[in-house]
Amino acid sequence: MKKWLIILFLFIIIYPINIKASSAKSTVVMDIDSGRILYQEDSNTERLIASTTKIMTFLVALTYASDKLDSKVVVGDEVLKMYGTNMYLSLNEELKLIDLLYGLMLRSGNDASVVIAKYVAGSVENFVYLMNEKAKEIGMQNTIFKNPHGLDEETKNYSTAYDLAILTRYLYLNYPLYKEISGTKYYDFSSNLKSYSLVNRSKIIFQYDKITTAKNGYTPSAGKSLVTTAKANNQNLLIVTLDDDNIYENHQKLYENYFQKYKNYLLLSKDNFKVDGNLFKCNYLIKNDFTYPLTEKEKDNITTRVIVNDKDNTYLGMVEILLNNKVIHQEKIYEYQTKEKKISFFKRVTNFFKNFF
Repeated sequence: MKKWLIILFLFIIIYPINIKASSAKSTVVMDIDSGRILYQEDSNTERLIASTTKIMTFLVALTYASDKLDSKVVVGDEVLKMYGTNMYLSLNEELKLIDLLYGLMLRSGNDASVVIAKYVAGSVENFVYLMNEKAKEIGMQNTIFKNPHGLDEETKNYSTAYDLAILTRYLYLNYPLYKEISGTKYYDFSSNLKSYSLVNRSKIIFQYDKITTAKNGYTPSAGKSLVTTAKANNQNLLIVTLDDDNIYENHQKLYENYFQKYKNYLLLSKDNFKVDGNLFKCNYLIKNDFTYPLTEKEKDNITTRVIVNDKDNTYLGMVEILLNNKVIHQEKIYEYQTKEKKISFFKRVTNFFKNFF
């Protein structure tokens, strides 16, 4: 028996088993602020994405109708073909666009998605065109949308865990309303016909207190999917899992692991930036701080180098931050120019007479 245990131990040392961090078919863990990928597994494989589609539906609605959130929207016959999860909107019902967006994200209303699409773009087909154009614009290279809801029996939406991470990060950083709505647990409102009490269908938002946004999805063909963001220790992380039977457990486990493994470090400070030696013959500055997530081991492998710009006079040079000799960030160095204090007209007149006499 001991002999077999020794053989097994040696086998594990020589041929280590690759244990996945997640049971999902595709996974991405991303630091939102820097965009750094902390973990990925099969992240660029195109998969059916079910109702996580509605994250893009939300983005396109805000892109083209952010000034119409309180406008009344009339429900048309586009809802009659909708099935699965719905708000159960009625024909000719009137409600605000903002309420439809809550229904889209909390209730995952398929009927809400087509009503929003028709209102924003005139037709579902036009809206889907805008979805695909927006995907290209923000760098989603392996995504194709055929509908605004994610049902995949007639038309199918394909994307990747990496592309969905790009999409969610873009919304998170540029549209505060995304965090507000997709991070809401309960929402009550009324239309001209009835009252609604919505409950967020992403159960993790009730189970894990670090979650800031969540959108789940499911169809038999796509399996279960989940896109979430969470905050702890001054870090904002994002996780996407596709085709996973344990979405909520996996997200919580991944967050706990990567919040513990990585910490944010301020690697450049615009208020305390100095260059060694006498490289520049003038005062200088950088315009931005740079913070980056690192493991305890990685922080000892950070180096900095300064490159002088001798090609033009638009900036003095560049400071580069390297991790294991690989550039992870560049920041331009500018000459510091003091602003001349403006002299008022009255002061100029007074000075004139003083000098004259």
